[in-house]
Amino acid sequence: IKEQSKDLTSARSGGKTRIIVGMGTCGIAAGAREVMTVILQELDRRGLKDVAVETTGCIGMCQKEPLVDIIRPGEPRITYGDVGPADVPRIIVEHIVNGNIVEDKVVGQTD
Repeated sequence: IKEQSKDLTSARSGGKTRIIVGMGTCGIAAGAREVMTVILQELDRRGLKDVAVETTGCIGMCQKEPLVDIIRPGEPRITYGDVGPADVPRIIVEHIVNGNIVEDKVVGQTD
């Protein structure tokens, strides 16, 4: 079942890396819109076209907003918390480009 779920998720996202930004009321109040803007700008600036950017409602950790999930194909889902616009370039370079988790911003991980 776990493998089937991974296959379905991969098929849905086209095998792309996914960035999911929590845009519930608490996320927006904490600055998620600005974080989303910088994510889109940074991906464009670096020419990273194989990344799907999505939004979601409240993730449930309001005190850690803005929350950003990154899902690379075949890897665990990583949730970053207290993400500010200044954190975005480092997260994109380290995690999206180089495949290294930015440990000091991690608030959760799901296999």
